[in-house]
Amino acid sequence: MNRLLQFESPQLLFPILAFGCAFLITLVSIPSIIQVARLKHLFDEPDDYRKLHKRVVPTLGGLAIFAGSIISVLLFTDGSEFVSRQYVVAAAMILFFLGIKDDIIILSPYSKFLGQFVSAMIIVWAGDIRITTMGGLFGVHELSYELSIGFSILTIMVIVNSFNLIDGIDCLAGTIGFIVTSAYAAWFYKAGFIQPLILSMAIMGSILAFLRYNITPARIFMGDTGSLLIGTIIAVLTLQFINMNHLAAESHRLQSAPVLAFGIMIIPLFDLMRVFALRLSKGQSPFMADKLHIHHQLLRLGLTHLETTFILGLINVIFIVFIFSFQSIAISYLMSIILVVAILLSVLVSYLVKRKNNE
Repeated sequence: MNRLLQFESPQLLFPILAFGCAFLITLVSIPSIIQVARLKHLFDEPDDYRKLHKRVVPTLGGLAIFAGSIISVLLFTDGSEFVSRQYVVAAAMILFFLGIKDDIIILSPYSKFLGQFVSAMIIVWAGDIRITTMGGLFGVHELSYELSIGFSILTIMVIVNSFNLIDGIDCLAGTIGFIVTSAYAAWFYKAGFIQPLILSMAIMGSILAFLRYNITPARIFMGDTGSLLIGTIIAVLTLQFINMNHLAAESHRLQSAPVLAFGIMIIPLFDLMRVFALRLSKGQSPFMADKLHIHHQLLRLGLTHLETTFILGLINVIFIVFIFSFQSIAISYLMSIILVVAILLSVLVSYLVKRKNNE
């Protein structure tokens, strides 16, 4: 666990350098990846059932995101302070190779599930990055070691899958990933935690550079290589955010860190919960590919990819502002409010889609 650091100019420089380095590496790498993908015919082929694009688009944009973010992390984090760095990088590399294979030769959901489990085990068990307290959510406070390990592994896998599943339209996964990491970075900055701030800034730089090429008409997709990596880094940041909260100075300590983490990731997490519930209610596998995601519904209303991304990104930002403004509310009440609002918004969108179909 990283210790609380005092802000000094050299330390503040490292997060900025990490962002800039990751941005530049990703930015200059993508054109070469696009060229190689075209030469080797590494495309994401359109289909009528699930995929929304109408032309072949190179995949493997996640290669550049991985290169930019991981190189920056290794260059600018302090191994003596970020003692779990090697395990985070090892876990990211496992999902990196898993994502590459899935982008070229489609893997079964169970193969991906196994890879995610191994990666989560490395982070939680070997790296000892885990949730140790629920802060009183549903009456639960400190977790036993065994429960902490199991719950943290489950949390990582849920977050990774949530970002993997929202990567369905141009810019969406990248935009939500950037918003989420920005929220974490802002708190790490205020609380004085330099090492997770560097990790946040590194992935932010890579995502921002990638979005330059993912704007409609997208020149490249991040693929599973990118979405799995972004999900993994955000999962690590989430566990650090929850667990470091009690180490922060009292002026920066949050009363509802686990619920705030859920609210920060409301779009991917609630969409995952919603889609899994709908599939199970129909007697289908929760891992079955379909067009039940919230971005599919917004597209049915006639919105473009970028309009859909903007709306979902804006909603996510509004949730973040709301939960931080009212984080002093009792933790269970705050969680209930978040869920009720999210359900109402989901019902509203479903109603609008049905009305449009009837018309």
